Amino acid sequence: MGSNHWLEVESMESNGKAQERKQRWILVTGGAGYIGAHTVLQLLVEGYSVLIIDNLDNSCEEAVHRVRKLAGECGENLKFFEGDLCKVDDIQKVFKLYRFEAVIHFAGLKAVGESVSKPLRYYSNNLVSTINLMEVMSKNNCKNLVFSSSATVYGQPESVPCTEDYPLHVTNPYGRTKLINEDIMRDVHHADPEWKIVLLRYFNPVGSHPSGEIGEDPMDYPNNLMPFVQQVAVGRKEVLTVFGQDYPTRDGTGIRDYIHVMDLASGHTKALDKLFTTPDIGCAVYNLGTGKGTTVLEMVAAFVKASGKEIPLKYAGRRPGDCREVYAATEKAEKELGWRAKFGIADMCRDQWNWAKKNPYGYRGHQELEVHAQKFIKSEPLSNRHWAL
Repeated sequence: MGSNHWLEVESMESNGKAQERKQRWILVTGGAGYIGAHTVLQLLVEGYSVLIIDNLDNSCEEAVHRVRKLAGECGENLKFFEGDLCKVDDIQKVFKLYRFEAVIHFAGLKAVGESVSKPLRYYSNNLVSTINLMEVMSKNNCKNLVFSSSATVYGQPESVPCTEDYPLHVTNPYGRTKLINEDIMRDVHHADPEWKIVLLRYFNPVGSHPSGEIGEDPMDYPNNLMPFVQQVAVGRKEVLTVFGQDYPTRDGTGIRDYIHVMDLASGHTKALDKLFTTPDIGCAVYNLGTGKGTTVLEMVAAFVKASGKEIPLKYAGRRPGDCREVYAATEKAEKELGWRAKFGIADMCRDQWNWAKKNPYGYRGHQELEVHAQKFIKSEPLSNRHWAL
């Protein structure tokens, strides 16, 4: 595919529809983060106006600047406000600026390992922020919400693929905050049916925008597989630790449903379309995944092929709470949202490597990153630094 393969058909819509969307302001919480930034870009390209609120706790404002540049003329429809959802005043400030048609809620702490060691921090941040946000939304009569949930709510399912009606069984505080937030939203809709809510449970996002200008940039040590793989590839780490080689899978390593972040971004805009066109949607839930499971070793091999770099491995025991095999049933999203993942593992690894080559130290320079990392090392116990799946 060429460099513009991310431009979907929606970006070439009639002037009338694009103009209609331009009048719609969307608030994106956590929009400077990995998935948030890619979704904001997709929203801009499709003609929406966007305001990001982000406290930059685990993200970087440079991502916002790059999104604005990538969006071209549409970039003028992007605004940024540095604020904290745990502070009601910050949320009220942005609602005084614009009349929002909907909110996409990404903001939240997201490291599984850290959530186990610091559960109160996760419950306080991830739940209070949602409650504050929904209270201010309600007072401003903005009752259209897309929530960034997670496949972690399934835990280890009895069978795969996971359908949206599977029993929910979380295994860590991070996943529990996602499930509690889902329950809060279901309760709010039940009490006030004017609320229209879409809960998106997505699986393992990887890849980056094909320009290589935006991508995943962990502020501390990586918590997921692919950011750590890319750090080994660019020489920032010496070896990739694979946790568990004795799972009952085809090569002994865990199986996950890896999905391209650009597919996730389009899933969010499809969810918005659903909110705006379905009066009786209620509080609906959809999986966003490829429907295919890939082992850790298969993913590493695909990255090696895409990058031409060898990735030295070492094996460690299974981590508590890690699941053997999880991947999505995608039929509901395909049928009701008109959405399907388009990119495969090769695309994900190609784009991930393109981002890594152009930004080996992420959005920030080498020196600033090293200072930040040293502060993290001094404050974080070694046992909490889970580096790969």
